[in-house]
Amino acid sequence: MKKIVLVAAMALGSMTAFATVPSTEGNDTRITIAQDDYKEIAVAEVPAAIIEALEADFPGAELTKAYVNEEGTYKIEVTTETTTGHLYANENGEWIEQ
Repeated sequence: MKKIVLVAAMALGSMTAFATVPSTEGNDTRITIAQDDYKEIAVAEVPAAIIEALEADFPGAELTKAYVNEEGTYKIEVTTETTTGHLYANENGEWIEQ
């Protein structure tokens, strides 16, 4: 009986000796972060069309920061009672999905 228990213990022990962690060679992951080319501007420099669109589509929202890029796309930071987020618009006040 002792021999059976000893053989079983050795068999289980030898099985775990061959368990290895899979190799991760050649499994490189590259993370790329896209940076936008927006430059901060004064809130007073935001076109009136964007201000009017903000008031019409998001009543009660407050424009806290504004940015513009070379193509004339505006990124505005808007704060409501519960959240803060970014909206994108062109100079005509039309919202852009990004």
